[in-house]
Amino acid sequence: MEAASNVPLDRRRRLGNWLPEGEAQLAAFRTELVAQALSRPSKTPLVAAVRALANLIDSEPVLRMHLARAIDEARDRGYELGYKDSTELLVAIDHIVTCAPRFSEKTLVICPLNALLDWPMCMPSGYALFRDRRINDALKAVLNGWSAFLSGPHSRAYLNTNEPDGWFSAEATRRVGMDQFLCDPSLPYWGFTSWNDFFTRRFRAGMRPVSGEDDNKLIVSACEAAPYNISHDARYEDAFWIKAQPYSLRDIFGSSKAHLAERFAGGSVYQAFLSAYNYHRWHAPVSGTIVDTYHVEGTYYSCVESEGTDPEGLNDSQGYSAAVAARAVITIACDDPAIGTVGCVFIGMAEVSSCMIDVTPGQHVCKGEELGFFQYGGSTYCLFFEPGVVDTFFVQPPFSHDTPPVRVNAALARAR
Repeated sequence: MEAASNVPLDRRRRLGNWLPEGEAQLAAFRTELVAQALSRPSKTPLVAAVRALANLIDSEPVLRMHLARAIDEARDRGYELGYKDSTELLVAIDHIVTCAPRFSEKTLVICPLNALLDWPMCMPSGYALFRDRRINDALKAVLNGWSAFLSGPHSRAYLNTNEPDGWFSAEATRRVGMDQFLCDPSLPYWGFTSWNDFFTRRFRAGMRPVSGEDDNKLIVSACEAAPYNISHDARYEDAFWIKAQPYSLRDIFGSSKAHLAERFAGGSVYQAFLSAYNYHRWHAPVSGTIVDTYHVEGTYYSCVESEGTDPEGLNDSQGYSAAVAARAVITIACDDPAIGTVGCVFIGMAEVSSCMIDVTPGQHVCKGEELGFFQYGGSTYCLFFEPGVVDTFFVQPPFSHDTPPVRVNAALARAR
């Protein structure tokens, strides 16, 4: 894959259909969204977690400076943000977290918070702001609260057949491929209990058969995701913030899990990203016994300076995100001892507030069984293999924005 920072800005793409590619469309969305938020009687946040974020920014001069400068830097470069300062931004965030995303044929915005922060997060002051632990703790509370709303019945406003914004309208169901998923159009909301229930919808039986069920050497795709990168000779510790974003195992697995990082040192890494229309559940790439399951706290909107200005900040920072973003880790001791342990790292990006693990240590899983799911938002994942295990990957770089997703449970690699 060509280094993103070497690609001219007008050729860089927003991956995965989470945001519209056209900047004019996105600017119009931000402008309309902020105008709606500012039309409310209250000009202060009503949601407790957003008020806490506002109070943090107001009480911490350095954070307030970083945010104000990031907004000014983006506006000075000519980007139309829709808001002029942090006060208007926070009112817009408050508005977003009381709504569910709606479908749009022309300007689909699945991640509205990402849309608001799209340019400030990759400005010089934004890099510092969105790495700050206090900001990320406050954002986590905001996103968890929004996720709770999206898991409730009031989030179903757009789960209908109404044109043009219903998720069961003709064009939306075509793009989503709803005929592949479990649903019942005869029921209210097609049987979904919430927006998150729709977002984490399950395939109908037989839609994604498991490749090589009886072939332990065949490793399958854990997610329905487009290949992003393949790397070999991963290092225990590396400078993950530089160009090419090498995988730093110690940072990815967490400092308390040095034994895991050491296990994969010198091994291979496969990374892929999910699109807005992809299935968002994770499945076991191999058969074996679950060894570790844990979460690593991290960032939500942090991107890396070495990639330069990115129209959707997080896209070109996916290797870096593996080491810094909020993520879930699952390791599997394979039934085939020659494969050893496979590390599965599911990484939240942007509006991801919940990486949900469904398995427990000691549990045996068969290849293709569900491990967990992303509960809303853009996302990427990595598979880690011990040295000398992988003979070949069935997908090979260079990868581009046009590389199709590898279907979940489809053949991904063969072990020696």
